[in-house]
Amino acid sequence: MTKHDALSRYFGYTTFRPAQDTLIDALLSGRDVLGVMPTGAGKSICFQIPALLLPGATLVVSPLISLMKDQVAQLRRGDVPAAFINSSLTVGQYREVLRRVGEGRYKIIYVAPERLETVDFMRFAHETPISLVAVDEAHCVSQWGQDFRPSYLNIAGFIGKLNRRPVVGAFTATATAAVKTDIIRLLGLRDPLNLTTGFDRPNLYIGVEQPKNKAGYFYDLIGQRGGMCGIVYCATRKAVDNVCAGLQRRGVAASRYHAGLEDGERRVNQEAFIQNKVTVMVATNAFGMGIDKPDVRYVIHYNMPKNLESYYQEAGRAGRDGKPSECILLYSTDDIKTAEYLIKDSGNSEKLTERERRNVRYRDEVRLDKMIRYCEIEGCLRSYILRYFGEKLRGKCDNCSNCNKQSWLTRLFRRG
Repeated sequence: MTKHDALSRYFGYTTFRPAQDTLIDALLSGRDVLGVMPTGAGKSICFQIPALLLPGATLVVSPLISLMKDQVAQLRRGDVPAAFINSSLTVGQYREVLRRVGEGRYKIIYVAPERLETVDFMRFAHETPISLVAVDEAHCVSQWGQDFRPSYLNIAGFIGKLNRRPVVGAFTATATAAVKTDIIRLLGLRDPLNLTTGFDRPNLYIGVEQPKNKAGYFYDLIGQRGGMCGIVYCATRKAVDNVCAGLQRRGVAASRYHAGLEDGERRVNQEAFIQNKVTVMVATNAFGMGIDKPDVRYVIHYNMPKNLESYYQEAGRAGRDGKPSECILLYSTDDIKTAEYLIKDSGNSEKLTERERRNVRYRDEVRLDKMIRYCEIEGCLRSYILRYFGEKLRGKCDNCSNCNKQSWLTRLFRRG
């Protein structure tokens, strides 16, 4: 079976997106890779197809249980033999997965980074031929990254203990130059193909608004967009509940998603959104990873995120089909206080030394300052984002709220 056969048979596509085949070829040839590809560019296929074509098993290190479950469910719907290993499994389920992997019945195993540190999993890894280790959300290894996770620092040590070093692929949607350098160093990538596909999404209108009455302005925005499919991101679970309830009272088909809900409710709500049974999903940043829904026409941030990396990853879930879509951030000074609180609360990992906690806090504060500046600048928003990620805008923007005071959708509704 060729890579094109696998693409057609398991994923239903006839051609690769830009950079996908280059990264796939590198992994199949035994070369490590670092792929930085924006949300919607198809990162997962870059390691899933090599996993199907290489002998033995592929381990995919992933940070979130919900993300693992979503991706494995999606693979199984396409008849890809995949499973996950994390704390949601019972002891019996865990052993059954390991047994089936040993029998060659699973080609792709999603695993939490913490699992790599356990004695029983290391024993399993020594007994199982592993051809590829793919590190998803690879920015989590860097203290300069927006979601630093100490457990990611153990990945390189785990790989070094294997009987035979597999090829290693690292993938992320957003990474500055400093984070990319950290990923290569901390994961021990060997002469990797370092490929960044570019961050500009010309079909996305990006805007920042600072309304005096945020709630009223927000409900007007949703009302103008009728039955269009959209995602609304809020900074806290309480805000998600309040905004979703407000939309429902106004007759909007809205649902919610955050980590405080039961697994069953999250699953039902997510499926309802994917199947267009509801048009608006109100969520924290727990929602969206691995969700391949092409027709999201707008993403509205009800609160300012803590950093540009998170913002651009979440906003990038709009317009995956290439059609014009909107990304609007509703900014208020109260958002700064919320972000500062979340930064303080997230820096208390017991796995970090006091010095490491101070470093992480400092870097989070630097990123927050750049996020605030983005919300307050008078210049081109698109140029600001691209400069942040080390790129330059080619040509004229004319598709952000500072370059064009009226978005394409707003003008369309006013004409109608």
